[in-house]
Amino acid sequence: MVTDWFYPFPPLIEGTLLKRYKRFLADIELATGEVIVAHCPNTGPMTGVCHPGGRVLVSHSTDPKRKLAYTWELAEVRDTVPTWAGVNTALPNRVVKSLLEARQIPELGEYSTIRPEVRYGGDGKSRIDFVIAGETSAVPTYIEVKNTTWARGNLALFPDTVTTRGQKHLKELAALGPAARAVMLYFINRGDCTAFAPGDEADPTYGRLLREAVAQGVQVLPCRFEVTPEGMRYAGLAPLVLD
Repeated sequence: MVTDWFYPFPPLIEGTLLKRYKRFLADIELATGEVIVAHCPNTGPMTGVCHPGGRVLVSHSTDPKRKLAYTWELAEVRDTVPTWAGVNTALPNRVVKSLLEARQIPELGEYSTIRPEVRYGGDGKSRIDFVIAGETSAVPTYIEVKNTTWARGNLALFPDTVTTRGQKHLKELAALGPAARAVMLYFINRGDCTAFAPGDEADPTYGRLLREAVAQGVQVLPCRFEVTPEGMRYAGLAPLVLD
């Protein structure tokens, strides 16, 4: 299912990745030959996405308060066919918020309120990305969003490294029932993946906890997106592979 719902990007500029360093910085050569330093808004290892010499797309800001005017937004991956993958991990929550406001995920049912960044968990120090409630739902729905760009062929995987924070989120989601509905939404930030599975190779503990969470009633929504230099189009859910 590919919907008409579309999230536009600002104008993007093409370049070639020279190197990524200090996690948040990337040297990129633009088509003009100019070498820029761009902000890399991604704290992870970017497995399979960070390729020196590969094509990338950056956005440009005229805000004089910014330390770096350019932001690395997309990277071209060539695992199967050339595909754009999202680099900016701040973007998925904004996209999901727009999806929720447009009522584009029917699996979530009907709701009248959307609250972002709600405190929850046993210690009250965690924040869930979204809580939706109202209409026909008897209990609120807690939604955690995880961005993924790692893939094996057409299978999207999460995580691509050990994530104690992600493990904690799974435990907290599983503990919500029956007072609330818990949803783990995986944001598949590349268009060539047709199924989703836990990244057991990178973090077997996370894979075990995800399977336990599903058995305890946590709903998993692997959301597919077609990613182009113009923006993102929601492509519906991918099958969940837990075997």
